[in-house]
Amino acid sequence: MAALEEEFTLSTGVLGAGPEGFLGVEQTDKADQFLVTDSGRTVVLYKVSDQKPLGSWSVKQGQTVTCPAVCNFQTGEYIVVHDHKVLRIWSNEDVNLDRVFKATLSAEVHRIHSVQRTEPLVLFRRGAVRGLEALLAEPQQNIEAVIPDEEVIRWSEFFMVFKQPVLIFITEKHGNYFAYVQLCKSHGLSKYTLLLGKEEKFIKQNFTARVDGKFISLVSLSSDGCAYETLIPLYSNDAENNQRLGRALMLKAVVSGGARNGTTITILDQDHVAVLGPPLPASKECLSIWNIKFQTLQTSKELPQGTSGQLWYHGEALFMLHGKCLTVIPYKCEVSSLAGALGKLKHTQESDSHSMPHFVNWVTCSGYEPESYSTEQSKTLRKKNIEINLQPEVPGAKQLLSIIKKGSEKHIEVELRKFLAKSTPDFHTVIGDIVAGLLERCKTEPSFYPRNCLVQLIQTRVLSYSLCPGLMEIALEHTDVQMLQLCLQQFPDIPESTTCACLKLFLSDTIQDEQKEMEEQTEIVQNGFSPEDSSCSKDSQQLNKKPEDEAKETVSFPVTSCPVAPKRAALLNAVLHSAYSETFLLPHLKDIPAKHITLFLQYLYFLYLKCSGNATMTLPGVSPPTLSQIMDWICLLLDANFTVILMIPEAKRLLLNLYKFVKSQISVYSELNKIEVSFRELQKLSQDKSSRGLYSIEVLELF
Repeated sequence: MAALEEEFTLSTGVLGAGPEGFLGVEQTDKADQFLVTDSGRTVVLYKVSDQKPLGSWSVKQGQTVTCPAVCNFQTGEYIVVHDHKVLRIWSNEDVNLDRVFKATLSAEVHRIHSVQRTEPLVLFRRGAVRGLEALLAEPQQNIEAVIPDEEVIRWSEFFMVFKQPVLIFITEKHGNYFAYVQLCKSHGLSKYTLLLGKEEKFIKQNFTARVDGKFISLVSLSSDGCAYETLIPLYSNDAENNQRLGRALMLKAVVSGGARNGTTITILDQDHVAVLGPPLPASKECLSIWNIKFQTLQTSKELPQGTSGQLWYHGEALFMLHGKCLTVIPYKCEVSSLAGALGKLKHTQESDSHSMPHFVNWVTCSGYEPESYSTEQSKTLRKKNIEINLQPEVPGAKQLLSIIKKGSEKHIEVELRKFLAKSTPDFHTVIGDIVAGLLERCKTEPSFYPRNCLVQLIQTRVLSYSLCPGLMEIALEHTDVQMLQLCLQQFPDIPESTTCACLKLFLSDTIQDEQKEMEEQTEIVQNGFSPEDSSCSKDSQQLNKKPEDEAKETVSFPVTSCPVAPKRAALLNAVLHSAYSETFLLPHLKDIPAKHITLFLQYLYFLYLKCSGNATMTLPGVSPPTLSQIMDWICLLLDANFTVILMIPEAKRLLLNLYKFVKSQISVYSELNKIEVSFRELQKLSQDKSSRGLYSIEVLELF
């Protein structure tokens, strides 16, 4: 059984797709981050879960990127080629591609391939292959011609087979197709002729492949609308012999026979393929998943805005250009079985699939149990559970929606729990309807607030802000900080205005017994932090010193006690992890009162000192903020409120501390830059082994 989930847009205007779409979408060393290369000058790094770009790089005006950017999984750096021969290598910290590493090659590059556990390979237009390291050692080395002049590379792919890098590429010459298999370690190259049926042609660049034992299973779309499979040996007995390989029908009529453009096929696993194209001559383009084993169509999705005919597959997500937008469609493929192929496989869901993610334990911290029953109450509850278990049916979606309109909160909670214990094919749609029903009743009945039901629904990990925009609004009205924290952790698409509203509430809300907790905290609680020494009195004395007194002392930055309680710290950390756009966030930060901004800055400063004092530059706890997140938020708060903060006497000491700390860091980096040249020379000397014997003593002097 296979299913296509709800699509979402990754890009609407950052990239410019040409007539033939994008050059490529490639995985990076981070599972959730992808490099998208347009057909002009730009490469953009996206984090799919946040649906926002992390970085963008462009070549100069007049230059053109000519092959997709890839990630070097061994170093984490990015590689791209522009104007066919100019190779660039950069990292996340680089801003301008014109100032990064550059190597001009002696021959034109067709594509760079990169997979995990090996170095990237560079495939040249004339069929030669080089490892990246060997190529960078001598960029102007002579590149031999492997394929004849009139042959053109149409498609290529890179595999790791038993720790052996294997590259396959398909060429075309006057309507004839050839397959080349390059074993990179042994430098063995085999050539095969691909046989076609009468009057048939391959649809341009419509190939996909996977390794199947000692063969490469090459799947292609033909002009008759069918998918064919060709088995290509990995190891040829006679590399010089141009063997002829036939093909076998895999799937019949997966796309319209007259469709020449806008069609693509991609192997998802050993039993499923994804096909992009119109199923009938007059129909719109569709994305469909087919079961190869049982020759059945599993699911299909119409794409009314049209596509570029390109389809990329990474993990459990399909990427395509739908209209003018780069679109992501998550999918699921279950283990192939006859019942699943015929759509009769019952959906099951693990009990932990709706488990709550880690966040601060509000029950134990608050000192009460929400459902604390006496012995008699427990007996009654067990009796009710037995009666419920004896009921023949679990409530359906319509019945549950009817109960939501009139039932009590407790009744709705019980029925919802039973409903969530099972799974239905339209589970995602039904969850949205249930939330909408609950929120609608909350608006009409101010006293109705089914908090436990809403928490259960959030825990399904199906919801997003765009699916239920009223949920966080109602939680803000009820100052339900726990639910807001859960939403911040779960929803990837929260608007900046709502994020700031949560921050404003977290900073202003009086958390019960906060002062008592701050005095008694002796250990780390989830995402909050407590002092590791008893220097509170000493630090407070230092904070009370006059500026002229402190100027006489050596600058030091002690780690003060956390200015907020663990509960509030956990809430603030949820905000630090949220996605945002600086342009849209800054105006809303200006609406937060100055005293609250000062408190937040004090907390961020505390986190920064804790992080800087750690050798690993990280914080303890579950999912703590990163140093980059802390610094970004300090800059955002100062940019938005600097004039106001400057006028507050309570913030003067904090600003001085921030100024001194930044000044000291600049001094440290300045000294490091001074000795960088010396270390480079030292490295060169240590690498010069030509004059060394079996044993030697060396004295290296640094001036």
